[in-house]
Amino acid sequence: MTTVKERLKTLRELMKEKNIDAYLVPTDDFHGSEYVGDYFKCRKYITGFTGSAGTAVIMKDMAGLWTDGRYFIQAADQLKGSSIELFKMGEPGVPTIHEFLKNNLKNDMCLGFDGRTVSESEAEELKNLLKGKNIHFSVEKDLIGEIWEDRPELSCEPVMELEVKWAGETRASKIARIRQQMKEEGADIFILTSLDDIAWLLNIRGNDIHCCPVVLSYLIMTEKEIKLFANEKAFQEKVRRNLEADSVRIYPYNEVYAYAQKINKEQNVLISEKCVNSRLVSCIPENVTILDRPNPTLLAKAVKNPVEMENERIAHIKDGVAVTKFIHWMKTKVGEERITELSAAEKLYQFRSEQANFLGDSFDPIIAYGIHAAIVHYSATEETDIPLEAKGMVLADTGGHYLEGTTDITRTVVLGPVSEKEKKYFTAVLRGNLNLAAAKFKYGCTGLNLDYLARGPLWELGEDYNHGTGHGVGYLLNVHEGPNSFRWKNLPGSPAPVFEEGMITSDEPGYYLENEFGIRHENLLLCKKAERTSFGQFMCFEELTMVPFDLDGIDPAQMTERERGLLNVYHEKVYRNISPYLSEEEKKWLKRATRKI
Repeated sequence: MTTVKERLKTLRELMKEKNIDAYLVPTDDFHGSEYVGDYFKCRKYITGFTGSAGTAVIMKDMAGLWTDGRYFIQAADQLKGSSIELFKMGEPGVPTIHEFLKNNLKNDMCLGFDGRTVSESEAEELKNLLKGKNIHFSVEKDLIGEIWEDRPELSCEPVMELEVKWAGETRASKIARIRQQMKEEGADIFILTSLDDIAWLLNIRGNDIHCCPVVLSYLIMTEKEIKLFANEKAFQEKVRRNLEADSVRIYPYNEVYAYAQKINKEQNVLISEKCVNSRLVSCIPENVTILDRPNPTLLAKAVKNPVEMENERIAHIKDGVAVTKFIHWMKTKVGEERITELSAAEKLYQFRSEQANFLGDSFDPIIAYGIHAAIVHYSATEETDIPLEAKGMVLADTGGHYLEGTTDITRTVVLGPVSEKEKKYFTAVLRGNLNLAAAKFKYGCTGLNLDYLARGPLWELGEDYNHGTGHGVGYLLNVHEGPNSFRWKNLPGSPAPVFEEGMITSDEPGYYLENEFGIRHENLLLCKKAERTSFGQFMCFEELTMVPFDLDGIDPAQMTERERGLLNVYHEKVYRNISPYLSEEEKKWLKRATRKI
């Protein structure tokens, strides 16, 4: 097996041969997915960094990796000895990728990337940024693919249909809604390449990305038909027939580029340039009118319908039973039997598997003990796996896919004696979680308005966490779903949307002290309408997650009377919903674990 240094050497030789001075390697697949299948892990291959977010730039005499605050510690560790420099995104004095390229590319140099892995909006930004230097672009070649000898095949997992009792709306109804939006925009053709949007629209699910039940595909919709470019071997005859009944026909995956070249110049094409890859857009004839708009499926998917909302409540009770059993097992068995980070994850999977309609993890479990919890998205391996001991804390950030929906939960569990310092921050983070969940606000607010509720207790201490407070969650789809979120500052090109009834968003403040400990508390919140008054419509949140917070880590004296009341009410709800499914011993333990403070 070759080393990262050897791969970089081979890539640079190929770049020299093709007269490419800098080569950009993003995380993305051809669909802009956050998580990607093994075939698409080019950035991991060339850098050795395994995190879910990051971009590499390779030049003749340097190589750099840009990633965000979730991965600073992990990236620094994985890049050791590779000669690749870590650029900590958002930190003072650290240039963005665009700034770096502008400062380091000289006149008449060539920037290369695989145009299928870079969105049209990103490609245009780069062209505008560098036009003053007469930079050439080479975007037709996948250089990593040319040197990756044992590259995995494209995934082709079986496709299943999601019945209406789970989806809450027929495929035909969803298609009609999107066609109406096309009509309102004056679009003749809608090109959709986001995998979770395609799965939502067609009520299909697959397994082409690890932990993401999506199907590798492109979709092109007109007034009369839908062309689905995918591997037809993934579709059973019954599924294919049902799709055809709704005028959805399957074509070979890669033929989408040839189809785009034949679009009639008289037609208006609706695309989201943030989502569609630049290679595909470049295939559209120049005289075709492109309507750059957010995908009309984006908001429709984020707003869960009444059936999905009720199903999600059921999913979270099932998940709550599994995670509560897991916490009980961990707290009572640690010190008595050998438990490691990896074996704990296996045990939790076993508990989830006992629940009806459980399909699998919604992301790779994060079971991080002690100092490992300070790594925000730590992932245990055979090399890093350590035993849990009857002291300190373990952070467990995990989730599951059920036919009733997707879950995502974090609990920081006390396994034995903890310091006053650990209790101080455990409590501060929990206060933030409770305050955000209890928010009542006027319709029209976004996550920017509400994020302070979660960060406030830490900000009062002059502390913070280096990640967003919350993300949207799909229905048996991606565990990270837009556009709804909680964050304190706007992201360029990603305006925060108004919270709508039916949106599900995570509430997950945290605190991380490198080489000491890490804390995160996460529940999923369902946005609902509260009362309407003369001042307008008010909104609130319903906590979907049903698992106790560990009272052993709390200092009640730090909490206000209101915050203690919020925790007590939540714990009463947890006991009421979860206890009927537990053994007598587990029930007795849960009664104490949810006692009033």
